[in-house]
Amino acid sequence: MRGRVGDGVNADQSLAEAPVLAPLAARYERGAEPVSDGIVRAMPVVLRLERPPAARTPVLEAAAAAALAVCLDPRAQPGGEWHDSVSIWVATQIRKIARRARGAHWAAVQELPGVTWEVDGAQVRALLPGPVDEVPKVVSRLQIGGTDLEPDEPGPVPPGAPVIWVNAGLDLTVGKAAAQVGHASMLYAAAHGLTSVPHFAVRDAEPDRWAQLCAAAGRGEAVAVRDAGFTEVAPGTITCIATSS
Repeated sequence: MRGRVGDGVNADQSLAEAPVLAPLAARYERGAEPVSDGIVRAMPVVLRLERPPAARTPVLEAAAAAALAVCLDPRAQPGGEWHDSVSIWVATQIRKIARRARGAHWAAVQELPGVTWEVDGAQVRALLPGPVDEVPKVVSRLQIGGTDLEPDEPGPVPPGAPVIWVNAGLDLTVGKAAAQVGHASMLYAAAHGLTSVPHFAVRDAEPDRWAQLCAAAGRGEAVAVRDAGFTEVAPGTITCIATSS
């Protein structure tokens, strides 16, 4: 199964146009810094890691889709109940904090505003972004660490699928990688004017391929994620690159 899990919006409903991403597209094209109003905001991204956990690649692919799905949701568009929260966050900084949950804790986060996405049995719920010091207790008690998963063999990229390449040389934790692929899906959607969530393939890029991808990003042929440097990597590090094939 690949796609949205029911959360109050028809899973087959076409997603609305997404002017909420327009500031992100403009900022990426100009290379400008995000505007800050002094409030640190983040999108909680909750990974469902039962025992045994789902495979690494489907978890990351679900994280990429879920983060974008919140932004493209009709409720996030002008006039929608999520619009203020999402638009302010997109205009400032698209920070994400990944946490893990299972069992009753996973069930509890389904009650919070957000979108759950499933890929091949892996589920991730991206929640409505907001100030980091106002995170609901049901989320704040979830652990951020302990999200390492063994490497898997995802196979060839499906024809026509956009690909989010993760810099294998950084050895990111799964939690950090989940946040980064969420950034990549949003930047790719903003750059390409997407109004619906595609199936993103997530793959690791070894040094030779990574060098080629960085060159493509430098030519404007791919979308690069440069990390703010809050955790694991130095500021400005390119963590992911999204391509159309």
